[in-house]
Amino acid sequence: VTHLPDFIKGAEERIFKSVDLEIFRKNVTTSFTANDKFLTLPDDYLASFSMQITSSGNETFLLQKDVNFLQEAYGASSAGTPRFYAQFDSNNFIVAPTPSSNFAAELHYYYRPDSLTVGATSGTTWLSTNAPFALLFGSLVDAYIFMKGEPDLIQQYEKRFTDQLTRLKDYGEARENTDAYSEGLPKTQRT
Repeated sequence: VTHLPDFIKGAEERIFKSVDLEIFRKNVTTSFTANDKFLTLPDDYLASFSMQITSSGNETFLLQKDVNFLQEAYGASSAGTPRFYAQFDSNNFIVAPTPSSNFAAELHYYYRPDSLTVGATSGTTWLSTNAPFALLFGSLVDAYIFMKGEPDLIQQYEKRFTDQLTRLKDYGEARENTDAYSEGLPKTQRT
């Protein structure tokens, strides 16, 4: 019983990293400090979609590159308006060239929402309300593996979880982010 929160968190994590849902995207604004090429990642950060800066009233999107590219191409001494960014480590982004001014920045990213196990604000979460069976079967898979359950039953739970993930992917990656007026209805095969 004490491991129930672990099973729920495990299922949530598998869902967050398997399905691209608009509900799990967030924007934050911040600013760079002149002569500091690092920017702290938000605590709930999972992956970035885009980063833009404002310079002289103009908004410019930075291109995401590998850290090695930034360090080799720009070195430690170049300063100016950033053009590129990368995730440097688990706590920081790095940009190049190094900001020559306190540029305003906006980060659009995929975030980890509060878990159902911490009570969220209303005692429910988006997943527990809108994808309860994905959460249930994901939790059952982890729980039954922990209990060293029968392989055939684990496979059944895994299949049910996979079916629910597929339905969630259909919603999140086909229906949720398309415009039926200009794009027509989604053309992905429904399951």
